[in-house]
Amino acid sequence: MSRAVSITARRHGEARNSAEVEVLLMQFEHADLDAPIRISSDATRLSVEPLLYGTRSTWNGADPATEPYEFAFASYQVPGDQEDAPAAARVILDLFDDTLVKKLRATITPATAHLAVVYASSPDTVEIEYRGLEVSDISYGDQLVITSARRAIEERGVPRDLMTKDRFPGLFR
Repeated sequence: MSRAVSITARRHGEARNSAEVEVLLMQFEHADLDAPIRISSDATRLSVEPLLYGTRSTWNGADPATEPYEFAFASYQVPGDQEDAPAAARVILDLFDDTLVKKLRATITPATAHLAVVYASSPDTVEIEYRGLEVSDISYGDQLVITSARRAIEERGVPRDLMTKDRFPGLFR
């Protein structure tokens, strides 16, 4: 699976040290949710009353004033480029309460996850982006581990229609 990585991210990745701080923005969507769940790995203070930490970004259509990405202690493994496996990402969140677990596990069909890596100095500029990942596994204890992956190529219905006499009689004259 190929992915677009900005030249800025490549330069900072190849540098010996960088002052830039990478921030992971996560958005989970599902038809059963009232609004998307937005999570950030950045602990920037957004407001004092109520006390709120997170990131204000316009990524994925969010309104920075009313829909910030809320902070959660998180670590992540971005999808790899293996040829024989679907791209899978793992996000590990420390749990303070179980509301996120209840929201994500309450659905029958899998939620959709979108991940983006931005820098704290420019949260509207996406450096690396992964869209349309299906939440395939959620396990929890002291930590919430969310595994998201693209559907394997073998599971896709291509070609959907078979070229049979019943469906395409013009081919068999």
